[in-house]
Amino acid sequence: MNKTLRISFSLKNTYRVNGILFSLKQIPLLKRLLPETLYQARGLKIFANILSALWEFVSVFLGKFLYFVTMVCGIGILYQALPKNAVFLHILLFLTVIGSFANTHLFNPTKDKYYAMILMRMDAREYTLVNYIYSILKVALGFLPFTILFGMDRGVPLWVCLLLPLCVAGMKLFAAAVTLWDYEKRGFGYNENKLSKYAWGCIALLLAAAYAPPAFGFVVPEMGSMILFFLCIPLGAMGLIKVLTFRDYYAINKELLAGLTSQMDSTAQTQLVKQVNEKKISADPSITSSRKGFEYLNELFIKRHKKILWNSTKKISCVCAFLVVAVLAGVYLLPEEKGDINKIVMTWLPYFVFIMYAINRGTNFTQALFMNCDHSLLTYSFYKQPRFILRLFQIRLREMMKINAVPALVIGGGLALILFATGGTDNPLNYVVLIVSILCMSLFFSIHYLTIYYLLQPYNAGTELKSGTYRIVLSVTYVVCFALMQLRMPILLFGMMTIAFCILYSVVASVLVYRLAPKTFRLRA
Repeated sequence: MNKTLRISFSLKNTYRVNGILFSLKQIPLLKRLLPETLYQARGLKIFANILSALWEFVSVFLGKFLYFVTMVCGIGILYQALPKNAVFLHILLFLTVIGSFANTHLFNPTKDKYYAMILMRMDAREYTLVNYIYSILKVALGFLPFTILFGMDRGVPLWVCLLLPLCVAGMKLFAAAVTLWDYEKRGFGYNENKLSKYAWGCIALLLAAAYAPPAFGFVVPEMGSMILFFLCIPLGAMGLIKVLTFRDYYAINKELLAGLTSQMDSTAQTQLVKQVNEKKISADPSITSSRKGFEYLNELFIKRHKKILWNSTKKISCVCAFLVVAVLAGVYLLPEEKGDINKIVMTWLPYFVFIMYAINRGTNFTQALFMNCDHSLLTYSFYKQPRFILRLFQIRLREMMKINAVPALVIGGGLALILFATGGTDNPLNYVVLIVSILCMSLFFSIHYLTIYYLLQPYNAGTELKSGTYRIVLSVTYVVCFALMQLRMPILLFGMMTIAFCILYSVVASVLVYRLAPKTFRLRA
């Protein structure tokens, strides 16, 4: 067991270190300073190993911290009229059920599993059990400080907070056991990265159960949540027995990892990605355009890729509309909550920067552009001329703005309606600024993602992200948006700042694209 654990750590660490070194090589400021024999440099490898070890440690806690701050406690703040302890346990209970089958750690196909079990022929059962038990221990350890910190802050007894990580781990073990029993019965493996429509339906229902009832003043009583959580401990013990006694781990992992075989071959992976995209691209010969030049190219692209570009936007808009209606219904049924909701709308506008960041379709749009258009056209020199680049950038920005503007209008208009329904505001300009500022946030992310796509062009032929700088920019964007969630500022002040920043950013982005994109907008090896 110890030998297997050491080998698995070595495998993960090796490709993680190589990934860090490759990313460093992609950063323009470091590219010229780093030696050509980068992977042989002992000092750099030690540095990368330190970063890898730090990431392993941080990954135990960082995700859990963000989970509690946003999904559990961040949204839980909205339900001020209900007991904090009951709300905390209610939301955590339903989210834990989701995580038990959507984030199993056992049925997640990863490259280290492929290297170990398929290429190196390691004992599949021993390797799987060692890594799974390690993952479950990380789950329990990662949850412990935050169930204590956030749970006690909301009035949950200390002894309950100490047991909650075991309950979470127990629910995961039981869900894994159920999946193994199902495999023995039907012979079909489970892949948590390819959830069925029924699984997604369950996730939607559980999310609704977590967040909708508290909006109407109903939560599972504290004692009821505790009983359900504590049942997970004996169920987890049953699940652990099944996990330890299951014998056919090689077969189930072979099926699970079958899709990774082609990923080791970049050509095969490219073809696979293309095939997936081609199924969503319309081949209707009647699709045409009366426009000319780049407008003609863009209109054909938008029409033929309508399913890729617009389907998720429509779904997001429908969900946003449903949430707005739910809040309005809650205001009608619970009029005593109007004051608190009105105060939230008036001062929580910075919170919506993160929401707009989360729902924007910038990455999907640019990936579709590259995979189905730019990776071919970038081989022509005329395509990289400054005036043509800027012209096409403006056209594409217009289309991306349309895609992102639909949910933005729903959210902005919905917030204005909620503000009006909860007592309104003394300054009618707040309604206008509220809608316009949400649209400007949407506009900013459209500009931002398209700009970094043109300035960094991160994709290789298989649409894999190969730019370390691009990853850094995305990480910084996330951190800034997350930090803004903690800010409280009046609508008028933050809204005007948002509008002004968006206008300034659009001007700067256009100048940068015009001057730098001819050199940076290229095919990446």
